[in-house]
Amino acid sequence: MNAPLFWKLLTAFCLLWYGTITVYVAIRGARDIREMLRRLKENRRSVRSDE
Repeated sequence: MNAPLFWKLLTAFCLLWYGTITVYVAIRGARDIREMLRRLKENRRSVRSDE
């Protein structure tokens, strides 16, 4: 394998890996934020009903 091909393949792999991790973290983060907002809404409702 010649050197330029090696570096091109390594760069492509790194970009693919980085993109995959970025998408995974974005999806998990959105899910966590939705869950947090749902819990905050439930807590607000329970506080208002206790008054």
